[in-house]
Amino acid sequence: MLEQVGQFTEPNEHPPHEDKSNSLGSALIEKIRRLGWVFVATVIIPTSAALLYFGLFASDVYISESEFVVRSPDKPEATGLGFLLKSAGFSNSSEIVYAAQEYLKSRDALRTVNGEEAFRRAYQQNSISIFDRFNGTGWSGTFEDLYDYFRGKVNVTYDSGTGITSLKVRAYDAQSALRFNQLLLEQAEHMVNRLSERGRTDLIGFAQQEVDKAKASALDAGKALSTYRNRYGVVDPEKQASIQLQMISKLQDELIASRTRLAVLQNFAPLNPQITTLQAQAASLARQVEEESGKVAGGRGSLADRAVEYQRLALENEFAGKQLAAAMASLEQARNEARRKQAYVERVVQPNQPDAPLEPRRLRGIFVTLVMGLIAWGIISMLVSGIREHRT
Repeated sequence: MLEQVGQFTEPNEHPPHEDKSNSLGSALIEKIRRLGWVFVATVIIPTSAALLYFGLFASDVYISESEFVVRSPDKPEATGLGFLLKSAGFSNSSEIVYAAQEYLKSRDALRTVNGEEAFRRAYQQNSISIFDRFNGTGWSGTFEDLYDYFRGKVNVTYDSGTGITSLKVRAYDAQSALRFNQLLLEQAEHMVNRLSERGRTDLIGFAQQEVDKAKASALDAGKALSTYRNRYGVVDPEKQASIQLQMISKLQDELIASRTRLAVLQNFAPLNPQITTLQAQAASLARQVEEESGKVAGGRGSLADRAVEYQRLALENEFAGKQLAAAMASLEQARNEARRKQAYVERVVQPNQPDAPLEPRRLRGIFVTLVMGLIAWGIISMLVSGIREHRT
């Protein structure tokens, strides 16, 4: 009886742990088999790959960040002549901001930071994972490949509300991230200064050209008027004609007085010897009046004839003077406009040297991969079930 009891209780006192482990593994494998190849393809394989990549292969990423604004003094809205000057080739600060952003992501920026192959060497170090290293397989070492890689490591964002541009550079060591951020920021500053100076030079140069043309026109008009005066001995035909008319008026008064005295003597003293003198005087005065009247008008070379050419030259001279005054005013306005539009880069946040890697976010990457795999598995399973039901 005791032997039977002992035989009955002995299996319960020593449980088979190995059998249980094997049964659990078999159960898990069986459960995975029941879930099917869809679960393996969408969940098991991607999650395992994420575990391997983020756990073993992914290199630490250091991020250096800087912020800057492109500023220019406040200016009123341009109207009239100011709008013309504005269109002469000077961009406003917002356009320069966009130009700076495009430059930071351009091939020219890459050539600058890659001087002496510095950028290429920094991202081809053996300490970097083959998955993250530039040209890790050795098949893509061209400049265009490097440019595509560069665009993935440099991020430029612009906040239109604040006007702040943020520059982020990702690298696999803190010193490289800081160095390339500083280089790119310096190049952005040089580019903004260059565009600003070019716009300022074009704006003032355009106005200066107009002043030079107006000066030349005014000088030519003045010379033409001076040559005319020296050639014909006429300073101002209208003023000279006025003087001539006054002289003619006096001569006519003398002529009338002489003729009046002559008529009196002829009527009351016909034998008076002064009659002959008065007749000669009256005839001389008449000739003088006719001669002086001919100088004013009525003949070629008269003041009236010369006044037409003189007025044309005088109007050209006056117009050239007004043009010169307007051009000089435009030049002064262009200088003021250039001073108001002088754009420059002001650093809000200096490039920092990170003391710890910020990427990759390993746990989040694994979790996201798992969640996305489960979502894909659920969708595909529903589609497969729907197709099976439809067939049946």
